Parts: sequence; structure tokens; C-alpha cells
Amino acid sequence: MKVWMILAAMISTSVLADQPASAPTTNVAATVSKPAVKKTTKSAAKKAPMPELRTIPLVPGPAVVAANRVNVRGRAGLVGEVIGKLTNGEPVTVIEEITLKHSKADEPSAWAKIGLPPTVHTWVHSSYIDRANGTVKATKLNLRGGPGENYSVLGTLQKGDAVKEIQSKENWTEIQPPANAYAFVAAQYLKQESPAIVADTTMPPPETTTTVAENPVVAPITETPMEPAGNSNGAASSSINDQTSAPVETVVEPPPPRVVLREGIVRTTVSIQAPTRFELVSPDNFRAINYLFTTSTNLDLSRYKGMHIIVTGEEGLDERWKNTPVLTIQRIQVLE
Repeated sequence: MKVWMILAAMISTSVLADQPASAPTTNVAATVSKPAVKKTTKSAAKKAPMPELRTIPLVPGPAVVAANRVNVRGRAGLVGEVIGKLTNGEPVTVIEEITLKHSKADEPSAWAKIGLPPTVHTWVHSSYIDRANGTVKATKLNLRGGPGENYSVLGTLQKGDAVKEIQSKENWTEIQPPANAYAFVAAQYLKQESPAIVADTTMPPPETTTTVAENPVVAPITETPMEPAGNSNGAASSSINDQTSAPVETVVEPPPPRVVLREGIVRTTVSIQAPTRFELVSPDNFRAINYLFTTSTNLDLSRYKGMHIIVTGEEGLDERWKNTPVLTIQRIQVLE
């Protein structure tokens, strides 16, 4: 039995050895590596910076729109309904600038009250119009941004004011806007003749020169009579005493200022003990990069809350907050 079992094992081994080994069948098309195609998404595309926007408050007078398709709203803030659009370079008239006291994190706090653009419609309730002579018959009549009381008030008309009717819709009449009609746009999208960026020029330049002690004490010059010839000591006396002066104090030159460029999002600081009210956080992980500081009275950082900016300034450390440097702003650029 053992002989037969050994013989059977040898025969089976020889049969298997004659069979060629074959690799598992694979899909050739599947094994060919395809070049990675990088999809370009809207968020991954490089954001082109907007024109450098003004940072000083608007004053009453002419201004120019500094962006495309700027929303015109019936009220200051994002709660105001959109009643029109403005294009880049379009002129407007600023009535005043308004600062919201409780703006949201992603909402501009500075808004411009402007004269109503000619493309925006105004509506009044038809029952308060005398159609016979085209005048207002109510004591005071509200102008609204649309045919309904749910639209914002864009101004008022007085009794006897002339109106020019454009069209009617149910109980409302569209009229040509009067001169005192107004609307609102975010102030950051308007520019005036003032410089677009405020440089922090109020800080005195660091002293880098060698100074001399104030009011140096100098001994007076006195004349000493010459000794007659044949003086026993044989030494000639000086006619003038040596001058003495106070020592010169040398001031070591401070290191040059560290001017850096940082990109991030403006956010209000969480801690009330922070050195400033605003900080620049990373757009990737929202960690604090710098505390933002300015000595300029013309720069209102609250208008940049929630905005993506590039800021240039002098960077330094506060003794209380050694992990997060303080950036004294010199230049701000808003990214779209």
C-alpha cells in the first residue's frame, strides 16, 4: 500500500508540473493609469482682488461705485430688500454714512445713504393721488420701493407735491422718483476723491540717529596772563584753559520695523482682555494670526468684519499676548 501511495503521488506531481503557470486575468484597460485630472472649482480658483477700497468715512457729496453689480437696498443692512443694481464706475450722490450698531459677523457695518438712482422705481398708494391735477392730496405720503406696504420707505411727499405717473398696479402707482428719494448701499463699494487706503501716518518715526545730551555744560573760556620771561619754573603757561564739555550720549539704533503682509478674515476678539477688539484669522482653520491695531481715527475696523482681506503693517509682540502678534495697520486690500 505504501508503494502504491508513493507512486500515485509521483504521477500527480508530474502532471501538475507540466501545466504552465498563468497569471490571473485582468482588465488591461483597468490597469492603465489615467492621468489625474485636477478639477477646477469655483472655490479653488484664485480669487482676483478687488480694487483697493477706501477706508475713511464717506462725506456728503459725489462718489463712484467701485465694484460690479452692487446691490441697492431699501434699508441699511442685509435685511433691506434689493431694489436695484449699480455698475462699476457709476456715479452716485452720498447723503450720509450710517454705522450699524449690531451688525452680523458677515455683514458690513458701514452703509451709505445715497440719492435714489434713476433706475430704481418708487411707488405710492393710488388713493392719495389726485389724478385730475397730478398732485398729492395726503398730508404726508410715503414713497416705497415696490407696490405694497411691505416694501421699505424711500422718502416722503407732502400735500400738493406734483407727481408724474408711470404705471399702475392694483392699488399702487409707480411715479417718477422725486429729488429727495434715497436708498442704501454698502459703503465699502463706494469711493470718493479721498485716498483709497489710509496709511497710519500718525505714528512718529523711530529715532535712528545719535543724539547729544541736552544743554551740554561747557566751561567758559578765560584768558591767563603770560608769565614774564625768565620764570623760575621755565614752563610756558597756556593762554587759554582747556575746554570741557558734557559727555555725548550715544543711542543704540533700534532694529528696523518688521513690516509684513498677512491674509485672513477679520473677526471680533473673543476675550475682553485682548489687546485689540479685532483679530485676523486664517481662512483655512480660523485660528488667530494677528491682532489688528490702528492709531488712525479715520480707520473703522468694524466695517471689515467677516471680510477676506490682505493687510500690510508693522508686526510686534505684546507682553501680555506673546503667542499672537499685534499688527499695526498701514494698508488694507479687500478680496472678493
